[in-house]
Amino acid sequence: MRGPEEVVLKALSGATLDDIQAWMDEAGVEDWLHLCEAAVFMGALDLVDGWLGQLTPAQAAVLDMVRIRAARGSLDEAVIEAALAVCSTQDTRDLALEGRVRMERGLFRFEQGEHEGARDDLTWAETRLKSVAKASRDHDLTLLNKAAFHLALGEQVMALQVYGEMSRTAGHANESIAISRLSAGRIYGDLGQMFDALRLLWISHTYAILAGQRLLAIEAGTTFVDMAEAHLSEDATAMSEQVEHATPRNVGDEAPKAGVLRSEAEKVLAWCASACGDRVDGPERPDLRAVALLAARYDRLDVIDHLRGAYDGVEDPMLCAVMQHVDAEDADAWSQRMAQLTMHALDPQTEV
Repeated sequence: MRGPEEVVLKALSGATLDDIQAWMDEAGVEDWLHLCEAAVFMGALDLVDGWLGQLTPAQAAVLDMVRIRAARGSLDEAVIEAALAVCSTQDTRDLALEGRVRMERGLFRFEQGEHEGARDDLTWAETRLKSVAKASRDHDLTLLNKAAFHLALGEQVMALQVYGEMSRTAGHANESIAISRLSAGRIYGDLGQMFDALRLLWISHTYAILAGQRLLAIEAGTTFVDMAEAHLSEDATAMSEQVEHATPRNVGDEAPKAGVLRSEAEKVLAWCASACGDRVDGPERPDLRAVALLAARYDRLDVIDHLRGAYDGVEDPMLCAVMQHVDAEDADAWSQRMAQLTMHALDPQTEV
């Protein structure tokens, strides 16, 4: 565990404000609001109450918003407007937090069906944060939310433009880059622009690994392997070179031909299989489902050796359905296990 969560855990055993500030510096936690937010989500509300004196009025207003959402599960317009009033009033104004609260209002308006109001708020927030807190956590979150807004309205090209604002050289968090490239890669795939799709998915997988986001790396990696299957080529350029030498194209320019070395696709598949771990239990295992299907398609069942024949330990009926086709030798056993799990879901008293 790293960052603010680590500091909160240390503080639970008792510490002075000077101790906590030193731990914050070591963990790269830039302000007390960030620390207080982590404490709220970890349920350490007593710590939060003791740290309120370290917050500015604008930070305290935003923290109130965070605490209310944690308690209720959602925000209402009055709560958001109260925080916005403090963050935008001359004596207590905080330009970065004003951008964050405008983002929250944009999301609230979208949920209420006020799409134009949501568009205005999200655009305002992105522009403000880009100018005063570029590549910050809130700026990254605003970019991702703004792109999601465009996708929800079917505005794929607009979403791609927003994702393009998150440059890999501008200091954005590795996790944010991974999420943006995964979404952008899927959009390009839907548009049939496979060279760009595969390049972006490769970047997403790489940056998710750098961020330590295992499930995100598996999702990006299996999506890459899935799309790569139709474009395998023994003379393809290595993906690292494709990424390094990619340049913007003018309107009308023909995209390079998509191509992926089989060895690279299989290496990503093997990484994803390993990252799934040795355990096969769990009621929802989309990671193993994806890996198993791809292992069969790539004729690499060796990467899921621990899963083959392990029907007694599987708890995900959908994974059983996948393995019924992948593990032909034990197809009947997988079918029986799937029936057991399905019956248990209908009647929890049924043994599994």
